[in-house]
Amino acid sequence: MADDVGWNPGAPSKSAPAKSFDSLRVLIADDDRDTVLTLAMLLRDEGHEVRCVYSGSTVLEAVRQFDPHAALVDINMPGLDGFDVARGLRTKYGEKVLLIGISGVYKKGSDRVLAGLVGFDHYLVKPYLASEVLELLETLSKPRIP
Repeated sequence: MADDVGWNPGAPSKSAPAKSFDSLRVLIADDDRDTVLTLAMLLRDEGHEVRCVYSGSTVLEAVRQFDPHAALVDINMPGLDGFDVARGLRTKYGEKVLLIGISGVYKKGSDRVLAGLVGFDHYLVKPYLASEVLELLETLSKPRIP
């Protein structure tokens, strides 16, 4: 199936409780569609706007179109992997987007170290807790003190 840059599984829950912070735009990039669907539903239920892509090669265009506050990027996507995606995003957009690397593989810390070097702000290992993602996103929704 082709990449669906604008595809958004599920609709926001109309019964979701009102949040005390603004909705964030969150991009999810992962070749595992089940992971994407689950995370997208969770984030929408929390009041966030979500866009999903399924390959590294579509992330830069999705960022240009969607202008996300945060991007969760799978490290081990085929083709253009998450490390290359992070390098490209940082080169083109600087620190504008909170980058969260997600991986199902943990190689003695080398992936975590490389993730920091290429520009990821955070690194989560699958299976991660939904609360970990929400906590990272919440840091963006809190007012910043100058």
